[in-house]
Amino acid sequence: MLRSKDLLGIRGLEKEEIMSLLELAQEMKPIVTGQKTKLTLLKNQSIITLFYENSTRTRTAFNMAGLYLGAHMVDLGIATSSVQKGETLVDTGITLDRMGIEYMIIRHGMSGAAHLLAKNVKASVINAGDGANEHPTQALLDLYTIYEKKGGFKDLKVTIIGDIAHSRVARSNVFALTALGAHVTLAGPGTLTAKSMESLGCRVTNNIEEALKGADIVMGLRIQLERQKGGLFPNLREYSQLYGLNEELFAKANKEALLMHPAPVNRGVELMPELIDSKVSVIDEQVTNGVAIRMAILTQLNEGRKQR
Repeated sequence: MLRSKDLLGIRGLEKEEIMSLLELAQEMKPIVTGQKTKLTLLKNQSIITLFYENSTRTRTAFNMAGLYLGAHMVDLGIATSSVQKGETLVDTGITLDRMGIEYMIIRHGMSGAAHLLAKNVKASVINAGDGANEHPTQALLDLYTIYEKKGGFKDLKVTIIGDIAHSRVARSNVFALTALGAHVTLAGPGTLTAKSMESLGCRVTNNIEEALKGADIVMGLRIQLERQKGGLFPNLREYSQLYGLNEELFAKANKEALLMHPAPVNRGVELMPELIDSKVSVIDEQVTNGVAIRMAILTQLNEGRKQR
C-alpha cells in the first residue's frame, strides 16, 4: 500500500510500493477490458482533474479509472475557471478542499506544482505531470506494460530515445526502472540529452545504433516543441532522418524487443508508421494499462485514507 496520502513522484516510492501497484493493476485490468464488472470502492467520493496543460490519454484514463471505481468525476475547466481571473494554485486547491473533494489530479507546467498543492490541501494529490520534472503515473503504466510482457525487470536493457532533456517521462522511468534492477540507456541528439542524468544510474549516449544494440525495451519520446526555446535541432525532417526509429534501426535490438511510446506520437518524426503499426508495438496496450494502473493508484490511496 502507498505510505503517503499523495502520489507526487516515483523517486519517493519504495520498490515494494511500486510492485504492489503493478500487481493490483493486474487485478484491475479485466474491468477495463470488460471481463469483470465495475467496482464501488470509491462510491460517494469525489475526484477532480486540474489540467493546466493539454491532455487526452492521462486525463481520460483518470476519468475512466474513477468511473470504474464508482467515484464522482469532475473536471475543472481551467480556461473557464477563476484561474483566468488570477486565482493562485493554492487558493484554487483550498477552495476545492472546502467543497469536500477527496482526490485532486493535477497537470501543471511548473515543476513542483503538485507538491505545492499537496502541502496545502487535505485531499490526496496525484501528479499527472509537473513541468519537466516527473510523470509518475506514466512511468507506472510503462512499468506495468513491461511487467505484463516480460514478467520482471532484473537485468532488462531499456533504451529511451528522443527529447530526454525536456522529458518528465524519462526521469520517472529512470527512477523506477533502475530501482527495479533494469539497465537504462538514454539516447538522443546532444542538444536534447542531459549527461547529468548519468548520476541517476543510467547511461547517456548520442549514438542511436549503439543504444539499440541488445535492447529488450525501446521507448520513443515525443519531441516537446512546447518546452523548447528553439535552435536545438534544424527541423523535424532532419531530426527524423538522424534519430527517427524505423524498422532497420529497430532490428538492432533483441529479437523479442518491444516498442513503447508515451504518446501522442509524431508519426514520421520519432517513429516511422510501419514500426508503430507493427507487431513489436505495445503502444495501444499502454493506453489500456494506463486506466488499470490509475485504478490501482486510486484504490491504494483510498485504503490509506481510510486507515488515517
